[in-house]
Amino acid sequence: MTTINRGYKTELKLNNRQRTLCLKHAGTARFAYNWGLERKEVAYREGRQAPSAMALHKQLNALKKTEFPWMYEVSKCAPQEALRNLDVAFKRFFAGKAKYPRRKKRSEGIGSFRLTGTIKVGKSWIQLPVLGRVRLKERGYLPRGRHMLSATVSERAGRWFVSVLVEEPFVVPLRPQAEPLGVDLGLKDMAVASDGRRFPNPHALKKRRVALKRVQRHLARQTKGGASRATTKAKLARLHYRIACVRQDALHKATSALVAKTKLPRERPHTVVCEDLNVHGMLRNHKLARAITDVGFGEFRRQLQYKTLLLAERLLVADPFFPSTQTCSACQRRRTQKLDLSERTFVCSFDVCSLVLDRDLNAALNLKALATTASSAESHACGQNVSP
Repeated sequence: MTTINRGYKTELKLNNRQRTLCLKHAGTARFAYNWGLERKEVAYREGRQAPSAMALHKQLNALKKTEFPWMYEVSKCAPQEALRNLDVAFKRFFAGKAKYPRRKKRSEGIGSFRLTGTIKVGKSWIQLPVLGRVRLKERGYLPRGRHMLSATVSERAGRWFVSVLVEEPFVVPLRPQAEPLGVDLGLKDMAVASDGRRFPNPHALKKRRVALKRVQRHLARQTKGGASRATTKAKLARLHYRIACVRQDALHKATSALVAKTKLPRERPHTVVCEDLNVHGMLRNHKLARAITDVGFGEFRRQLQYKTLLLAERLLVADPFFPSTQTCSACQRRRTQKLDLSERTFVCSFDVCSLVLDRDLNAALNLKALATTASSAESHACGQNVSP
């Protein structure tokens, strides 16, 4: 039996002592990250090889007694894991996958810290190094009796969360047997499946934009450093968190329904085909940029990737230039005239066909047809780009 590493995230119920300790741990991790970044930059300027996370941690331990005695109040894992995160950030930068690492600021958020070592979980509590036994708001969610690799404690909008990485056995599910499924992404409906199902866009930001503007205007008029400004800033953070939760909930419900997570193998599609949208290019249209970012196309595809992998399904990604909207799903011929965004109905321009169908459903059917052109060999991995 194989094993996988799976993450579980839930909210904590901290008392005053534990909240103070969490703030100290997050501050220490933030300081260690900035301290390591400065040491690496100095080494680059002097033409020396940048020190690794292990070398930086040894230097930091040597300075604890004299310069940073307050670090003894927190777990040694907080600065150590922060320096490891710094190494990962530089590797991603040199690989061209991320921007240059920048310093972390307290004004931009409290941040997070990661703990390793002895981590125990009960029905309504979790025991962490230094912090001790912490109560959980959700009972029975975290798995018990499993090997806990690490625990990451983070803060958002005044609420504290813990995310544990668990090593658990993985049973390979039975191969799905249902026909392929095409998924068309859009703004009016977040997703339209080839079987006719529609998943509406919650418009999380659009519905709360007036309230967001009101709080932001109130914050801009307050004096910096005042208690009232801090209260308004916390209110703004809670509003942003609420918007993110609404969007994330809709995405999880849609992707779980598409992969048929709770159904039998004969009811689950063996292949899911979605679009590879050029989101960066689409954001250049300033009339639609806010609406595009409000949907979360990248998160939608990320969730499809790992959910199809866990259920032994294939995820195929259509070529970005595949004209799924302009092609007729019946005769497979492309329209002679371009279909504008305002036209919600697809009408085939050829007399021999004359198909009239909803444009999103027509695109989903074209994506479904791509599954037959892709080989069913095992060498094709999830996320393969396909085109006719």
